[in-house]
Amino acid sequence: MSDIFEIDKEYVANTYNRFPVDLVYGKGSLIKDNNGKEYIDLGSGIGVTAFGIQDDEWKGAVIDQLNKIQHASNLYYTEPCANLAKLLCEKTGFKKVFFSNSGAEANECAIKVARKYAEDKGVKNASIITLKNSFHGRTLATLAATGQDVFHQDFLPMPEGFLYGTANDLDSIKELVANNTVCAIMMECVQGEGGVIALDKDFVKGVYKICQDNDILLIIDEVQTGNGRTGKLYAYMNFDIMPDVVTTAKGLAGGLPMGACLMGEKVKSTLTFGKHGSTFGGNPIAAAGAISIISRIDDKLLLDVKKKSEFIIKKLSNKDGIISISGMGLMLGIETKKDVKEVLKYLMDNGVLALSAKTKLRLLPALTISMEELDKATDVIIAACKE
Repeated sequence: MSDIFEIDKEYVANTYNRFPVDLVYGKGSLIKDNNGKEYIDLGSGIGVTAFGIQDDEWKGAVIDQLNKIQHASNLYYTEPCANLAKLLCEKTGFKKVFFSNSGAEANECAIKVARKYAEDKGVKNASIITLKNSFHGRTLATLAATGQDVFHQDFLPMPEGFLYGTANDLDSIKELVANNTVCAIMMECVQGEGGVIALDKDFVKGVYKICQDNDILLIIDEVQTGNGRTGKLYAYMNFDIMPDVVTTAKGLAGGLPMGACLMGEKVKSTLTFGKHGSTFGGNPIAAAGAISIISRIDDKLLLDVKKKSEFIIKKLSNKDGIISISGMGLMLGIETKKDVKEVLKYLMDNGVLALSAKTKLRLLPALTISMEELDKATDVIIAACKE
């Protein structure tokens, strides 16, 4: 056993059930451990390394900024922060951006925006509707927003003010709106940690109409689905809607910690001086990395994401041991007859790194993974799932 396993076990908080692999080097979608074994990476750091490991253009942008200034207080201006906000707004139609360090923080910001929007209208103690089986983060407020009791255990009492509707059941949303004072509805277009389950288009559009008809903010959590992952820049774009708030993180900065809360016309002025802040929010190095990523997510890349998704689905469908495939774009969940832990071990032993979501095998490869790498990796998946 590597010494690093023992050091980690002794000194790092034991909050992760790590696989026994010490990753030391990677390029693109290939990654090596400390023994020199090479793996095809189908997890991309849980959807973070959007353009793969050590992407040359991304690395150049980060190093260039590192040679200028690595951090500045938000008491001052920095060019990467301003230019990234401009780029995101121009690509989406949103009006303002608040930068943070993670998806949970981006969702915390969205929650504060919704609460203050209600207060500004004179509405006190308004609730936010989220969906059962959702996942929005591990801070106390985002845990409360998460519609899974398993994540609430050991941390009671949860912050109040959250109601839980049922995904793809519009009547459950209507009932909550009719019987409560609601300021926002917050949901993922694909429930990632909940099992990689895409919401029905009619349901999403129905929720959108409810929000419009009742002056309720629509918040779309794009922490995992965003930045090209589903074949659109953001997943909500697959549903022909325009939310009031969008949150994102993970692949945004290509491997550097960054979250963003995008605010539309209705709430562009809701956060005023002193109402929110983040020491590292908009960090110039992270922002430089994010500009490199977002500026290269174009129609050609997004079409390629869709083609790769279709390839995976077609190749794995109806194979022995595979029950179903869910998700969207390069965010896919594979339901298998075997225990997912057994499948993951087989994959790892045979040079493929993947993830799980509940009982499903979860695939979140880099958007730029090659077809050759996908072909090899899916061959291993077929073998792993075969009974």
